[in-house]
Amino acid sequence: MGLYEKIFGTYSSRELKRINPIVDQVLALEDKYSKMSDHQLQEQTPVLKARLQNAETLDDILPDAFAVCREAAWRVLGMKHFPVQIIGGIVLHQGRIAEMRTGEGKTLVATLPAYLNGLSGKGVHIVTVNDYLAKRDSEWMGKLYKFLGLTVGLVIHGVEGDEKRAAYNADITYGTNNEFGFDYLRDNMVIYKAQKVQRPFNFAIVDEVDSILIDEARTPLIISGPGDKSTDLYTIADAFAKTLKPYRVVEVDQKEEQDDIDGDYIIDEKAKTATLTPKGVKKAEAYFHLENLMDADNLTLQHHINQAIKAYGIMHRDVDYVVKDGEVIIVDEFTGRLMIGRRYNEGLHQAIEAKEHVTVARESKTLATITFQNYFRLYGKLSGMTGTALTEESEFREIYKLDVIEIPTNRPVQRNDYNDVVYKTEKAKFNAVIDQIAECHKKGQPVLVGTVTIDKSELLSSMLRRRGIKHEVLNAKYHEKEAEIVAQAGKFGAVTIATNMAGRGTDIMLGGNAEYLAKADLRKKGYSEELIVEANGFSETEDEEILNARKEFKEALAKHKAEIKGEAEKVREAGGLYIIGTERHESRRIDNQLRGRSGRQGDPGCSRFFLSLEDDLMRLFGGERIQHLMDRFNVEEDQPIEYKMLTNSIESAQAKVEARNFNIRKSVLQYDDVMNKQREIIYSQRDMVLNGEDVHESILNMLKEWITETVSRYLPEAAIHDDWNIDGLRNYFLGFLTREEDFHYTVDQLADMTHENFSDILYKRAKLLYDVREKMIGSERMRELERVILLKVVDRYWMDHIDNMAELKQGIHLRSFAQRNPVDEYTREGFDMFDEMIAAIREDTVKLILTLKIQINQDIKREQVAKPTAAVHGENTGEKIVRKQPVRSQKVGRNDPCPCGSGKKYKKCCGANQEVTNPQQDK
Repeated sequence: MGLYEKIFGTYSSRELKRINPIVDQVLALEDKYSKMSDHQLQEQTPVLKARLQNAETLDDILPDAFAVCREAAWRVLGMKHFPVQIIGGIVLHQGRIAEMRTGEGKTLVATLPAYLNGLSGKGVHIVTVNDYLAKRDSEWMGKLYKFLGLTVGLVIHGVEGDEKRAAYNADITYGTNNEFGFDYLRDNMVIYKAQKVQRPFNFAIVDEVDSILIDEARTPLIISGPGDKSTDLYTIADAFAKTLKPYRVVEVDQKEEQDDIDGDYIIDEKAKTATLTPKGVKKAEAYFHLENLMDADNLTLQHHINQAIKAYGIMHRDVDYVVKDGEVIIVDEFTGRLMIGRRYNEGLHQAIEAKEHVTVARESKTLATITFQNYFRLYGKLSGMTGTALTEESEFREIYKLDVIEIPTNRPVQRNDYNDVVYKTEKAKFNAVIDQIAECHKKGQPVLVGTVTIDKSELLSSMLRRRGIKHEVLNAKYHEKEAEIVAQAGKFGAVTIATNMAGRGTDIMLGGNAEYLAKADLRKKGYSEELIVEANGFSETEDEEILNARKEFKEALAKHKAEIKGEAEKVREAGGLYIIGTERHESRRIDNQLRGRSGRQGDPGCSRFFLSLEDDLMRLFGGERIQHLMDRFNVEEDQPIEYKMLTNSIESAQAKVEARNFNIRKSVLQYDDVMNKQREIIYSQRDMVLNGEDVHESILNMLKEWITETVSRYLPEAAIHDDWNIDGLRNYFLGFLTREEDFHYTVDQLADMTHENFSDILYKRAKLLYDVREKMIGSERMRELERVILLKVVDRYWMDHIDNMAELKQGIHLRSFAQRNPVDEYTREGFDMFDEMIAAIREDTVKLILTLKIQINQDIKREQVAKPTAAVHGENTGEKIVRKQPVRSQKVGRNDPCPCGSGKKYKKCCGANQEVTNPQQDK
């Protein structure tokens, strides 16, 4: 592949040759539009829209639209797109991923395709990872769109009802991936069309596309409602797990005969599983006074024991989770950030809560769920941008049909990426890291140290304190100050220890970040956090307090920018930002993101990874060979090995892990694809009802099918007439379609009867009953009754079906022991269950319509089957579906955000049905 690329160029370079002529067309139009007045420039929007209506395509008008947007950005924002940014905009418009380095101005790049596609009137969604970025970009870039006559919407927590509907109807809508996905699920739970907020999906631009479409896509979005209460079994199983002795293995084939293992349960670190040994099973039987733990009657206890030993053997405090304010909070393995509101499922989160002696929360019921893969595939056109995507290109291609184009940097990259150095022990590695930090600190070169876990960052911090080196620590425990700490990591002499991904989205500028220094000034002057946010905002306002804050902020910003100029030059002379990685991540992409924090916009910088044979990646994937090599040559503990082949070997191990993780995500998607087909059928049925369509014919077809299937069940066509269960058929319909005296035939009469005769008799009676009811309540009310009943029955059965499919999925992998493909088995049985559900929906719907008692003047109202209590992006490490229950451990104000994570005020969510005087009722 290397030789091929040298001769023919990379895929990106070949694609850029096709794009460059379009860039030249855009640049050639600069003079034309720069000579126009503001009014003339603004008039180009209706001109371009008219060209679209006259059968021209978006590609036809692209050069003019990009040139107009570029000129408007210069006038409104004081920024003009560089040629490489125009390339990025074209790549996004074509429905591809633009890989652009940190600091290359991706926010501005998105304005070009957003403006062009916004002209179609079908809507553009710009998806960001958090509310802050969505709000900032919608206000900042919104000035540009509004100048050109397009409307801008914002979808974040707290935006509801008509305001949210208007945001989705705007030409360009900014929002977070979670909020877009939850709104899709909520829209498919509403009972009136007017309650929907979204419109058909057109075009999405996803910022930090690798984070959202790969890291975040490991976990489904879930809307949940009240479920079963938590049981005491979690605490009992935890007490038993404490009495057990663990036995750790690295490779599965390292396991000895289980009877010979000196331990009660095996921890397989590579597969991340914990399994009882025969000794452990005997201990469990003695502890719980059982004859056979593996008996089917003890499945629930087995499950709780398995989760308890997993909580002790696999899940580590301050690595996988932290305990804060009496809650167990998951730590994201990629970003190091706290994932508030997310929970492990299948009782694992409860098992960890029991282990940490905090309140064990209750389970909840899934009402609606979708994976990000299937949500984003709803868009007609999808694109994205990030600094690191090429390592995951195969996944983007296979799952989303997206290719990755590497965009050149505006200025050449000056950063030096040194080869990895490997030490025998972790202790020697950390000593070397401290020595390197001290060396850099001595000459004033700023250092950013990336760690994988919280405890490693705190260990380094304590070592630096002993050496008297002033530094900042950033990990999940201090995530509130994340942006401020990372923003100043480029100051002269700064030393910052952070998890590998901390502060992503915050620019590290050499000399310091003036924006955050200006904010700090406002804080010292006593401005509130809300006012500081507004001071740096772009929304239109006449509020004197905000205008005054903006004036003070502007002055402070100008002052700090002047100060930083000289400081930045000192940092450049010292060598720029030095990135130190203390461990390789399983994903090369995360390592590349850490490196990418240095060398922004042509700045100098360097990076190096310090490793040891005791690191997880080295230990689990090939560290033994290097260990033997070091032992053979009598390498000292503090003597590092550094050569290119070693770095390549480590990256090869990472590629294998990435491939394995991709297969896990692909497997999850294969299962969800089965659900997705079923989801589409159910949601289309709901839409028929919500759109007010006449479902009368559909109901009559249901009635006919139900009667035909029921007759076939009691009177099989293949059976002789004497074997027909006519009494059973009569009794089944007794009371509304049959009477005691019906269907009493002589042998000769029965011989002349056919299967169809019975179906016709029953259908005529049902149709007559139907017509009588319609005449009694009126045709219009009967049509609404049909819709109300169909909607209610469909929702009830669909919610139960989601849980049933989750149960099926939990044990389906066991089919592989019988040489059967679990996905094929899940697909087959899943559709059998779906067919059964459809039959049940059909039966319940027609039964209710024929038997429900309706008063002549009674209003026919639609009611939601289940009230959602939480909307969470669930934690899923392979095949889990996560459930979340609102946490109410502390007193919540009526106007405070609801603790369930829905984004609504407490009084409008979980506290809606509670007395104002007692918001903690039903705790």
